[in-house]
Amino acid sequence: MDYQESLAYVASRWTDELVVTSAGTTSEIWHAETHDTERVFYLEASMSLSSMFAAGLAQGVPDNDVWVFSGDGAFVMNAGMLMVERQMNLPNLKHFMFSNRVYGSTSNVPLPGRDNNDYAAIARGFGIERIYSFGSMNEVKARFEEAVLEPGHSFIHMEVEPMNYRGASPPMDGPEVKFRFGRHVERLTGKSIFSAAVE
Repeated sequence: MDYQESLAYVASRWTDELVVTSAGTTSEIWHAETHDTERVFYLEASMSLSSMFAAGLAQGVPDNDVWVFSGDGAFVMNAGMLMVERQMNLPNLKHFMFSNRVYGSTSNVPLPGRDNNDYAAIARGFGIERIYSFGSMNEVKARFEEAVLEPGHSFIHMEVEPMNYRGASPPMDGPEVKFRFGRHVERLTGKSIFSAAVE
């Protein structure tokens, strides 16, 4: 499955969900597809922690759905993220894991065990109940509503081809991402995030 095409399709189904992207490719493609600078937390230096950040967010805003993206390079650094996701079992959290079997942020260095890594089996081993593994766009389109739009925590494995995508990073630094996203969450939910309110 083409990496960019699959992520572009997810973007085409996006409405008002809060989005957290991982380092590198997912951030760059998502920004290129959506040009959004407020409803997305571009966690560029995530180092495998994007789903942990998203889980905290999902717990804090239970009436809002949260989509989070990770790559398998990040996943193998912290597969224990699924233990936390299973323990929290947040019905509004959808974790998309894009597997291209390489470390995309470091010029596609092959992952150890790349031919044998079974990410759906790992998720099952941690007790995740809603697991979807897609290897084609037809599969994604046929089951997207079940996997993503129905209530329930989902782990969604997207098997994609490696690519040398070198699009522009989102045009913001970390503090700007934080404040833009945080102010959006405040407006959306009525919850106070920052100590100083905007008049």
